[in-house]
Amino acid sequence: MQASKHLIKGNLEFEISKRRDLRCFGEVKERRSTLNPNLRIRRASIRSDLRSGAVSMGAELSRARDSVESVVRSSIKSRSVKAQASGDLEDLAPFNPQEKFTGSVLPFVGVACLGAILFGYHLGVVNGALDYLSKDLGIAQNAVMQGMYRWVVSTLLAAAAVGSFTGGALADKFGRTRTFQLDAIPLIIGALLTAMARDVQTMIIGRLLAGIGIGITSAVVPLYISEISPTEIRGALGSVNQLFICIGILAALVAGLPLSGNPGWWRAMFGLAVVPSILLALGMTYSPESPRWLFQQGKISEAEKSIEALYGKERVTEVMYELSNAGQGSTEPEAGWVDLFSCRYRKVVSVGAALFLFQQFAGINAVVYYSTAVFHSAGIASDVAASALVGASNVFGTVIASSLMDKQGRKNLLIASFAGMGASMLLLSVSFSWKVLDSYSGMLAVVGTVLYVLSFSLGAGPVPALLLPEIFASRIRAKAVALSLGTHWISNFVIGLYFLSVVDKFGIGAVYMVFATVCGLAVLYIGGAVVETKGRSLEEIELALNPTS
Repeated sequence: MQASKHLIKGNLEFEISKRRDLRCFGEVKERRSTLNPNLRIRRASIRSDLRSGAVSMGAELSRARDSVESVVRSSIKSRSVKAQASGDLEDLAPFNPQEKFTGSVLPFVGVACLGAILFGYHLGVVNGALDYLSKDLGIAQNAVMQGMYRWVVSTLLAAAAVGSFTGGALADKFGRTRTFQLDAIPLIIGALLTAMARDVQTMIIGRLLAGIGIGITSAVVPLYISEISPTEIRGALGSVNQLFICIGILAALVAGLPLSGNPGWWRAMFGLAVVPSILLALGMTYSPESPRWLFQQGKISEAEKSIEALYGKERVTEVMYELSNAGQGSTEPEAGWVDLFSCRYRKVVSVGAALFLFQQFAGINAVVYYSTAVFHSAGIASDVAASALVGASNVFGTVIASSLMDKQGRKNLLIASFAGMGASMLLLSVSFSWKVLDSYSGMLAVVGTVLYVLSFSLGAGPVPALLLPEIFASRIRAKAVALSLGTHWISNFVIGLYFLSVVDKFGIGAVYMVFATVCGLAVLYIGGAVVETKGRSLEEIELALNPTS
């Protein structure tokens, strides 16, 4: 199989290099009389090679040759060679594909984003329902059970950390689409158990299973979207993941509106999560597998079919050439967990973990947890109104980020985002700490909170999950993304468990000042350690960051 892959690569390189000096379709037509004899000679050579030892790959090579005759791709090889020689990703000229994006990939991105909706929904659903389910399950009336109150909330976060690590291994072993289908099992069972729970133990088991489910989706959704998205709009599509997480949180808020008139409605709120879980499993039955994963597994024919379903038949040769030129997935086995910490990958993996550490310890969840109290101090008594304002800011900022991702770049948005978050945190800290501003503290706190959430949604929220699948080499991509997301969930769990205790001890103003400091450190780190990836194919990025591999 490896020999066949190298044969495909050699033939693709030959056919593409034959046209690297042709500048337009007219020149191709004028020189056709010269090219056709060469192509016929090459075909005869290929047929001879196939008869001698690679007959099983004949159909694949025939399709590759026919596609080359209709597509001119002169820049791919020279760009990849340049990346390999220099190792400098930012020196590469942007790749501008000749075909316009057809939109055929959008339905499959939409199916994957059902996982992002579930991510946000399970995070948000407990906030509105917690008081009602506590009364129903006897937690509020039983002093012995009071300690279980916090675990109903935090179990989901702890389980999600486990799920994110599991998701990487499953995605490598079974593929991206099959992992989504397997993931629907704990998501469906978890939703049903929480909806039907008659005691706190059943509720915690249900939250545990749901947490494992959303942990897996948190790793696989950005991975799958990144691997199937066309280079020219990968940033916009990747940021859709964060947008749908926000939509899921808002959906949980809307689902809780009937609670005031119907205290038992909390069961329906948890049960509603079954619907997108089933749709995710069914949708992935008809969604194409990641061509990059298929190529890495040696399933060349299936990879070509997947590329055709995603981008159209005319781009099969181009994408197959890029996959073969990157070479790493086809010549090396999948990495183990230990390989992530080798000298070869340690630096890039540390970037992934660091981005999520900065994201969480810059205070996003603390701001969201404390936002209700902040708005109450400003005279906004409605929890729903406070949550809606924060949620709307998050959605609005994410929409703006989607439009800027492929124009301004990932790195610039990250720096601007953390800088804005740091300034907002300073404003929040001052509003709580300076007595001279007491009469304005409520208004300043609201402004600071909204600006913070808006800044977060412009970069620190959507970019890490988008950037990581881009910078990780194909053989470590799934596991490295899972490791980074595991860092996210563990940090989230720790902050959710201890934030209020720290605030009680040191005061909210001092804690927010620490968050502002973390934002400043994040700006410095990103400026020195993060590379720009906009406009580059995943294969180009892989070659540039791993030039000797």
